[in-house]
Amino acid sequence: MENKVINLNSVDDYNKLFGLKTCHPLVTVINLKQAVRSVNHVRMNYGVYALFLKNGNYCTIKYGRKNYDYQEGTVVSFSPGQIVDVEMTVPEIAPDVIGLLFHPDLIYGTPLGSKISSFGFFDYSQTEALHLSQDEREIFIDCLEKIKKELNHPIDHHSASLLSANIQLLLEYLHRFYDRQFITRHKVNSDVVAQFERNLKDYYANPDRKEGIPNVTYFADLANLSAGYFGDLIKKETGSTPRDIITIHLINEAKHRLAVSNEDIAMIAYDLGFEYPAHFSRMFKRVTGASPRQYRDSLNAKN
Repeated sequence: MENKVINLNSVDDYNKLFGLKTCHPLVTVINLKQAVRSVNHVRMNYGVYALFLKNGNYCTIKYGRKNYDYQEGTVVSFSPGQIVDVEMTVPEIAPDVIGLLFHPDLIYGTPLGSKISSFGFFDYSQTEALHLSQDEREIFIDCLEKIKKELNHPIDHHSASLLSANIQLLLEYLHRFYDRQFITRHKVNSDVVAQFERNLKDYYANPDRKEGIPNVTYFADLANLSAGYFGDLIKKETGSTPRDIITIHLINEAKHRLAVSNEDIAMIAYDLGFEYPAHFSRMFKRVTGASPRQYRDSLNAKN
């Protein structure tokens, strides 16, 4: 039986779900220890941004078909449009979870509104939560306290900008903490990079492949990671985006075929996965500075 779908289109929708008080229509600091109701076996359709710090091991959160890496002392984040399944092994009315919810309307026209898309961790899914150290947890809690204090202040014409600025401060810290996590997980991340390179080579070594040019999501799925987290991981480890690495591999494949055969350039383009040979030629020239034909002619001139 499928989980019941709950649409969280507002901060108040979430608070009513757990019996919590709504002090501001667009933002709230969550403490589920104060909840008077629990939910279980539900599918939450988020229309707000959300961050949760879990201090217990009471539940599993699932995005798509994968479970979050959501253990004690970890942070998960959601953005509008994400659908998340909640499964509690033992239903608990007041779990040890704190966090923040805010509606997109709160940040429109603010510096955070312009920058929100740069916080890529909102798009991380499936398996990667943020694991906090004790010091990082204290910073997280301190940021929530600053937001809570501002919520308790009478609303004036400074309120929206101050709330937005304090939320941005928290997000900047989380961005830093994720960078730290990429570094401290270097061994695991190096294995992901190595597997990506193997998968890329295997893809083009398979004569029976029917797909076109593989995208980042294809390789992220093979690694059981979200495309966002996978992309950031590869960039942190290699200095290049997965798309750039795929492009370089394509160009190297093309160079090899142009050098060792007289195969028609259009056929090479089709075999590499391009729908139109002109797209292949433009990419090749953008990367190498020469068209495929010019590159082949230069090799023949040398010989």
